Amino acid sequence: MPKRLTLVITGVFLFFLFVFFSYLVHKDLLNQFDFNTTVRFQDKIPRRLDDIFSLFSVVGMFTMSLVILVFFFLLMRKWVGLLVSFGLFGMFHVFELYGKTFVEHRPPPEFLLRTKKLVDFEPFHVRAEHSYPSGHSGRALFLSAIFMLFLLSSKRIPRGLKVVLAGAIIAYDITMLVSRIYLGEHWATDVIGGAILGLSFGVITYVAATFNIKRLFSFLRHKS
Repeated sequence: MPKRLTLVITGVFLFFLFVFFSYLVHKDLLNQFDFNTTVRFQDKIPRRLDDIFSLFSVVGMFTMSLVILVFFFLLMRKWVGLLVSFGLFGMFHVFELYGKTFVEHRPPPEFLLRTKKLVDFEPFHVRAEHSYPSGHSGRALFLSAIFMLFLLSSKRIPRGLKVVLAGAIIAYDITMLVSRIYLGEHWATDVIGGAILGLSFGVITYVAATFNIKRLFSFLRHKS
């Protein structure tokens, strides 16, 4: 099976996994898991990390993620990829909004909230009525999926450097996901759902951004 087709199937599978997981969350089947995970994280992680984790609330915001996405494709000189990523990044947020509208899942109570106010942005003052899925988690995995796939497919980057960069991407993702739960911004299921959705759209974005239209036309002419 061609690599590109494998990635498409993976992206589609992850999307339907997100739909199925959303159903479980909507039916309140994982509420105890959510509460136990948050309490466990807040018991085990020292409070001196509050500032560091709160910084990820800023880094993972919509505007910051969009700037990083645009800068990456401009740096890569992938103009079609830039347009495609714009569209799919927007589509990701459509499904995030759909989840927050139709999946009834209230955010953690205020007494669990540990986010420190580092900048005077509105998201630090207002919490959505429903918290599923986590936009920060989704945006992190969306970007990381694209970066990781470009990294692994590159023939210019030495293998040792690839390992270091891949490790940095994974470390960033883990910290972002853990921070959402530890700070009381989201339940674990919000984070898992957001991560699955972001990963799905990230994989599809990479496939679409690297699609060679000229090669397809050449293949079709050859077949005809």
